[in-house]
Amino acid sequence: MKDYEQEDPIPQGDLALQITALPRETNGFGDIYGGWLVAQMDLAGTAMASRAAAGRVATVSIERMAFMVPVAVGAQLSFYTQTLEVGRSSIQMLVEVWSEDPVSQEWRKVTEAVFVFVAIDGSGRTRPLPRRCSP
Repeated sequence: MKDYEQEDPIPQGDLALQITALPRETNGFGDIYGGWLVAQMDLAGTAMASRAAAGRVATVSIERMAFMVPVAVGAQLSFYTQTLEVGRSSIQMLVEVWSEDPVSQEWRKVTEAVFVFVAIDGSGRTRPLPRRCSP
């Protein structure tokens, strides 16, 4: 078990994005598409990684992902990010999604993934991270 996985989880890291799950993002069963959630996680992670990298970053991998519960229409989703490791040009970041059900107001973890971002220059080539960048 990794350090960031917990028995009784609470959000890890900083709040990067909040959004309400809308009907247009659902499958035939009325649940929010997993792919839509991944896209929102990438947006949240990119926002935080680009801040740390002081510029443009590209997503190079998603190391693991686990969906824990479905997301209902109307759920308020909160995306938290935590920097796990910083390399010469890369940032490994945990991105968690938490949901507040609009009816029951139950707060629960929906999914998490480890994203890897690489700092890139204006030409799309890898560049070193600033020295001040740390986990």
